[in-house]
Amino acid sequence: MTSTTFAELGVPTHLTDVLEREGKTHAFPIQVDTLPDTLAGRDVLGRGRTGSGKTLAFSLPMVARLGQAGGRARPGKPRALVLAPTRELATQIDAVIAPLAAAYGLTTTTIFGGVSQHRQEQALGRGVDIVVACPGRLEDLMRQRHVSLDAVEITVLDEADHMADLGFLPGVTRIMTATPAKGQRLLFSATLDNGVDKLVKRFLSNPIMHSVDTESSPVEAMTHHVLHVAGADAKRDVVQALASGRGRRILFMRTKHQAKKLAKQLTAAGIPAVDLHGNLSQAARDRNLAAFAGNTHRVLVATDVAARGVHVDGVELVVHVDPPAEHKAYLHRSGRTARAGSAGDVVTVVLPEQRRETEQLLRKAAIRVRPQAVNAASAEVVALIGEVAPFVAPADAVVPGTPTQQRGQGSRSRGNGGAGGAGGRGRRGGQARAGQPRTGSGSATGAQSRPQGHGAHGGQGSTGGASRAGGASSGASHSGGAAAFSSRGGSGGGRARRSR
Repeated sequence: MTSTTFAELGVPTHLTDVLEREGKTHAFPIQVDTLPDTLAGRDVLGRGRTGSGKTLAFSLPMVARLGQAGGRARPGKPRALVLAPTRELATQIDAVIAPLAAAYGLTTTTIFGGVSQHRQEQALGRGVDIVVACPGRLEDLMRQRHVSLDAVEITVLDEADHMADLGFLPGVTRIMTATPAKGQRLLFSATLDNGVDKLVKRFLSNPIMHSVDTESSPVEAMTHHVLHVAGADAKRDVVQALASGRGRRILFMRTKHQAKKLAKQLTAAGIPAVDLHGNLSQAARDRNLAAFAGNTHRVLVATDVAARGVHVDGVELVVHVDPPAEHKAYLHRSGRTARAGSAGDVVTVVLPEQRRETEQLLRKAAIRVRPQAVNAASAEVVALIGEVAPFVAPADAVVPGTPTQQRGQGSRSRGNGGAGGAGGRGRRGGQARAGQPRTGSGSATGAQSRPQGHGAHGGQGSTGGASRAGGASSGASHSGGAAAFSSRGGSGGGRARRSR
């Protein structure tokens, strides 16, 4: 955080009012550096690590440009486009943009795969000002002529390096080619390797580069720990102990199967946990993320799908249960904590046979930390746990909105308003049909603490991650406020949003 206010940087009053309501008055370094140029209409290349404030850095000039120009989008012709590599990141970005757009009466929607495209077609057909999209589904809709990009005035590429890692650059190139060459273009990326530099040379006109908080630069508020354990049993005990504190924590695994298995084991031990990985449907992702952002489940067990784009306020601990395969994954995983000036701890649990590999990984990530040999009762582990959360019986740790829970309640509905929905289908009990604002319950309600004591169990703790203004479920129409937890997108990106 700097001492520079958004107003001093030239952000319009319509938008500073929204930011002030969200408690945001002073800009972060990457915002201070880029906003004068982006607000002036220049092409900008911004380099900075995850959590440095890039989303707001490009959202403000995008909305300001469209809002001050006036006008409305025609059917199938958005006026602004943001490209993101994952659906979670697309939904996060949309949650930041939507309340800003509402200040000018602009509409936003998300477009990504894994869900029905019907609602996305409907939103585009009504006309939407700002589209936040993943490349694959957007290209599908372009080929089907549901959307044309020839009216786009400003285009943003976010996490361009990750899109390169996922092999998306050919599609990104085709999409960028379909936008007007005279439009403003902003590219944000941690690195310029894997072909990202070619995008810069081809599509940005005389860009101004700003480099703040690159991936390899240290995060002062992030403390790294390397814990050596004697074997698999000791590792299991240490991981369960680390999961037992009151605050939010994310545990990273290498495989989908192991992530699902660990979440079940922790829940059975009285520590409510949810999993996040590529095998989950969009509806299940939404439910689990909403539970983690709410008060019922304080532990998220995830594969690297959550290393980019999932931002939940107040994550105080990241645990690399399985050390990642390469150093960039380590940095992105770790970036789920110590975001936007908050403090956080990052722990890597290392088996004897993983020590050399982990040492090399940390060296590449420019992380210097002395390993410590521990067990679950070690002082180092106890300090990282903090206050132990109350035991929660597994029967009370069911994620709200799951099909099993609904069958037990005798309900035939497929989901609830707080969980979002696969494919953007309208649902009863808190979720409105396309084009209608929802007034659902938002995130999951808090589970009550159990009186019985226990060792390293629990999983509840400090709240964090506000719901959308008016308590609307994610993916619903917006009427102003912002979502602190911005990874829920239950509609599958199909609904346009306009200030009412």
